[in-house]
Amino acid sequence: MKKIIFSLLVLGAFVQPSFGQKLKGSDTVLPLAQKEAESFMKKNPGASVSVVGGGSGVGIAALIDGSTDIAMSSRKIKFDEKVKLQEAGVTYTELIIAYDALSVVVNPSNKVSKLTREQLEGIFTGKITNWKEVGGDDLKMVVYSRESSSGTFEFFKESVLKNKNYMSSILSMPATGAIIQSVGQTKGAIGYVGLAYTHASVKPIQVSYDGGKTYVSPSVEAAKNGTYPIVRPLYFYYTRKIESKAKPFLNYVLSSEGQSIVNEIGYITLGK
Repeated sequence: MKKIIFSLLVLGAFVQPSFGQKLKGSDTVLPLAQKEAESFMKKNPGASVSVVGGGSGVGIAALIDGSTDIAMSSRKIKFDEKVKLQEAGVTYTELIIAYDALSVVVNPSNKVSKLTREQLEGIFTGKITNWKEVGGDDLKMVVYSRESSSGTFEFFKESVLKNKNYMSSILSMPATGAIIQSVGQTKGAIGYVGLAYTHASVKPIQVSYDGGKTYVSPSVEAAKNGTYPIVRPLYFYYTRKIESKAKPFLNYVLSSEGQSIVNEIGYITLGK
C-alpha cells in the first residue's frame, strides 16, 4: 500500500488566500484528499487547498460552524446534523467521490485468518473474548475501535454489528493510524481500518456474510465485483455558497485523472 501521510497537509501557502479551500474530517478520506489536493495544486499554481483529518463528525461540525469549506465523511450526514445546518441557514450538497472496503485486521502472529460477520459481532460487542473461541490460540482478545466521532465507527456498527452497541471496554483510537500501530504491536489485537491504510504490520481477515459458506479478503477487485461485503461510499459535503469556488477542485476529483488517484491510493473508483 502507498505510504500514508497522517499529518496536516498545507500546500500552496504563498498563493492568494482568496483561492484557498479548506477540507476537514474523515481520516479514511484524508490520504485520498491529500493526494488529490497535491496533484490539483501542481496543475493549478494559483490554487491553495489545505486538508486535515479528525473524523467525519469533526468535519461536519466544522461545516456547520463555517470553519471549513468541505467536510470529508465516510458516512452519510445524520439527521441532527441536517437540522443544525438548516438552523444555521446553510444549504449543502452531498458528493460521493469514491468507495472504500473496510478491512478487519489482526496481529500477523494470529493464526486466525477468517471470521464470519456473526463472530465479528460477538467480538466487538464483547460476547467473544478469547481467540480459542474462534479457532485461535488461548489468548485474550484486545479489541480496538475508532472513536464515536468517526464515520468508520458508525459504518462498522451499522454493517457488521447490525446496530448493536460496542462493548463498553473497547479501546477507542483517535485515528486510523493509531489502530494500525496498536494492532501491529499487540499479539491478541483486532481492529478495523479503511482499505488504503492496510499495512504489512497487520493481517487482513477474510470475512463471510453468508454464515461461513464463502470467505472473501478485502481488496479493490473484490469490492468492485461485489464479492467483498463491507463496502461504503466516501463523501464530500460542501455549502452551496462556496460551490463556484470549489467547483474546479471538485471537478478534478471526479475527473478521470482524479479517479486514477482513487485507484492509486487503494480505494474504489466511481466507475466500480
